Amino acid sequence: VQLQAFGGGLVQAGGFLRLSCDVSGRIIFSRFHVGWYRQAPGKERELVATVSTGGIADYASSVRGRFTISRDNTERAVFLQMDSLKPEDTAVYYCYARPTYRSVDYWGQGTQLTVSS
Repeated sequence: VQLQAFGGGLVQAGGFLRLSCDVSGRIIFSRFHVGWYRQAPGKERELVATVSTGGIADYASSVRGRFTISRDNTERAVFLQMDSLKPEDTAVYYCYARPTYRSVDYWGQGTQLTVSS
């Protein structure tokens, strides 16, 4: 399973950005829970948002109401729409995928988001 995240960049506070993650491999994507983590400098990796195989989304309290996660099972992709960005959202964002039938996580390489104040 390979994941490739892209879409990061430099944004001013209050702006928006959309991250994408393409998932490839000999898999049935609809049987994977997917989501996003982030890691800021000097901090531990934290969960940002997840979306289950059934399309149920969950968010960290710090991003709820500002970020929206979605998935496209046909395109085998997961997205993170980020609005009202804050400097504290600055981090490397990683997408991940976890199959329902196995306790293992697959990770993308990360994409950098920098929010300037």
